[in-house]
Amino acid sequence: MAPGAVTSRNRSSAPVISPVSHGQTPLRTVQVLGGGSTESGAHVHALTAGLVARGVRVTVCAPAEVGRAYAFDSVGARQVPLPRRGDPASVAALRAICAQADLVHAHGLGAGLRAALALSGWRLPLVVTWHGRAPTRGARARAVRLLERRVARSASVVLATCCDLVDRARHHGARDARLAAVASPVRRRTADGGVHSHERDEADEADVAPQKARAELGAVERPLLVAVGPLDRHQGYDTVLDATHAWTGLDPVPLLVVAGEGPLRGALQRRIERESLPVRLLGRRDDLAALLTGADAALSVSRWEARSVVAQEALRAGVPLVATAVGGTPELVGAAAELVPYGDAVALGEAVVRVLADGTRRAWLRERGLAQAATWPTEDETVAQVLSVYDELTRPLLLR
Repeated sequence: MAPGAVTSRNRSSAPVISPVSHGQTPLRTVQVLGGGSTESGAHVHALTAGLVARGVRVTVCAPAEVGRAYAFDSVGARQVPLPRRGDPASVAALRAICAQADLVHAHGLGAGLRAALALSGWRLPLVVTWHGRAPTRGARARAVRLLERRVARSASVVLATCCDLVDRARHHGARDARLAAVASPVRRRTADGGVHSHERDEADEADVAPQKARAELGAVERPLLVAVGPLDRHQGYDTVLDATHAWTGLDPVPLLVVAGEGPLRGALQRRIERESLPVRLLGRRDDLAALLTGADAALSVSRWEARSVVAQEALRAGVPLVATAVGGTPELVGAAAELVPYGDAVALGEAVVRVLADGTRRAWLRERGLAQAATWPTEDETVAQVLSVYDELTRPLLLR
């Protein structure tokens, strides 16, 4: 086989090599996306744009609603709607699409499993990016571990968004697990982890004055704290409500606003009213940047995070951050945040009071936050790493 050949496949057999001159036929990739969380959807959109700009042919397979939200076709990709379900018909449809690819890149465990099933029997490179993990317990946790093991062992390379996930992939038998250079795309994000627009109106955000944002939230003459995330048991909101008692004696009393929606809304609202807590549940919001504009501090207190969205947005905006020291958060923020143990209401309350009471500390956190955000990978660096991995995996096929 001549050097520089690329691969072609049929649907019923393993890939074979077609003698097409390297450089004349672009690399063909299929990007497989599942539910499209904030991180994975924005990441795939930015990655797709970068790959297409560098001459790679990209097909994105994603649920129809995710495709509409992120408009992968607007940056030059072929966009194919694929149901979320993993039944044989869906896997067969994905297999047919992958038959024309040189490499498949799945994003998330569910997408990774579907891609692994679709490529069964083929020696086609599979890259899987792990963007996070579900903090589950009991029987569901055991099922998730089995899923992780299957995906880790099926992937040619696992790219993980934090060191915790790299270690987890290796523990489950990954042949090659690496820390992913994941950029923090400048996108508008909804404040509850739902479906997100891939666009950002920077002019609108720049026009939001801090005092206007504070006035709309009822915090003109008092400190404003912002927490963001779905109202579920993994986000630590019971601990947050416990911690509010640490600052109810301050004058004026800080207001905490929580942006997000979820199954615990009713229980949290009843507790807020019963204990007269200085907390407002805002519900679903799509203006996280505006909320942070007027904030004195941001809270990220979930059980586990790979690359917390609110932490990234807070540091980029120069807003002091108090966060739980879990998952990838410590490596993401470095020394640019107040870190506390998960579930420790006393430590959380003390950290918030310390930040609010010390203007010098707040100014230092703002400066450190902006400096830390500047160290995060750029979109160009993310695309460069991914292309390097693609080259590693496809070159042996080209040289056969």
